Amino acid sequence: MSSSVIIPIEFDGEVKVGGKNGRHGLRPCLSRFASMLAAMEISSKDEGTKKVIHSVKVGVALTLVSLLYVIDSLYHRVGDNAMWAIMTVVVIFEFHAGAVLSKGLNRGIGTVIGGGLGCLVAVLARKVDGVGNEIIICTSVFISGAGATYVRLIPTIKKKYDYGAMIFILTFNLVVVSCLRADNIIRITSERFSTIFMGFGICLFTCLVFLPNWSSDELHVSVAARFEGLARALGECYEGYLDAASPKENKPAVALSGTCKTILQSKSKDESLAVFAKWEPWHGNFGLSYPWKKYLQIGELLRELAAIVISLKLCLESPGQMIIGDVKGSIDDTLEVSTTCLMWALRELGGSISKMTRCQPEETILPRLKSTGQELSQTVSQAISPCRELRNGNEIMFSSSLVLLMAMAKKVEELAKEVKELGEEAGFNTP
Repeated sequence: MSSSVIIPIEFDGEVKVGGKNGRHGLRPCLSRFASMLAAMEISSKDEGTKKVIHSVKVGVALTLVSLLYVIDSLYHRVGDNAMWAIMTVVVIFEFHAGAVLSKGLNRGIGTVIGGGLGCLVAVLARKVDGVGNEIIICTSVFISGAGATYVRLIPTIKKKYDYGAMIFILTFNLVVVSCLRADNIIRITSERFSTIFMGFGICLFTCLVFLPNWSSDELHVSVAARFEGLARALGECYEGYLDAASPKENKPAVALSGTCKTILQSKSKDESLAVFAKWEPWHGNFGLSYPWKKYLQIGELLRELAAIVISLKLCLESPGQMIIGDVKGSIDDTLEVSTTCLMWALRELGGSISKMTRCQPEETILPRLKSTGQELSQTVSQAISPCRELRNGNEIMFSSSLVLLMAMAKKVEELAKEVKELGEEAGFNTP
């Protein structure tokens, strides 16, 4: 699944190598640049290719940061502190650009605060002679370690700033403890800071300049694709019912798509991508205040729908379901109409997010869903009427399948309202 955003580049007029249009070589250069972007876009669509590109970028970053050791003039400036730059690249370089920014800024903030406080405590401890020096050091280490660890356990801090809190503990302890054995601790700390920020700068350069993997793009594309996956899975349920109801053809049962299982397991990934997306700079159609929480709410509703689809499959493909009594024809018609309506609604909503166009569910989607819900309710009332005795468990299973479709219609109505709010808050284009 691609998480990239294609930006078309258009040119007016014919591009020529020579003559008036090509005299200064600008248009040919732009043309070649556009072709290069298109080639990179095509190559970045494959997930395996993106992994290879990420691996190459990590190798490039490590090569660049190793120059601090290889080039003598650079090594004479930073010395053995160049190891901190290498450690920074190894630690914070992640697959997504948002993750690199999140860890890098957390590391920078934790390093500055921890190092600054550590230097302050170290200077104060140096002014105290005798046992007082060790007491100040040990007390400050205990307070900072215990306090920062307690803060890390707060859910909101742990979710966004856990890495920064850990770096604060590490930096503070390194600075404070080393002051007992080292002279000019402020100079040593400043040199380490500079190399750490060198490593962070190299990470940002290689991560953001060369085919960045945006967390926001991946979250947007993956959520939009789940609508089509659920619609396809719902269609497979109905096909499985039709195949099981035609024993003469002896068709194998239609296997439910693995999309539902993937959707059910998507919560943790969505939350991580949403957190990383908030750290990313403005790019494409995603601004700094983009409503990523709406994607999490939509994802939650999609997971509930996936659970209903799995339950619906079990009801529709129960053994002997072709024997249903005098309401079989009515149920078959209702199943076909309701399934078709739900599949259509899911695809419309998914297309709205994918194309980033505003959805107006009150005009078409909600009226059809309410009509489908009423038809399902009437069929259920007919199937389980008090004056009619249910002959077997299969009829109960079919009644349950209709109830599940009613619940699914209600969830899709909620989903349509969430998609509409997303379009309004995100500023989607009006179709």
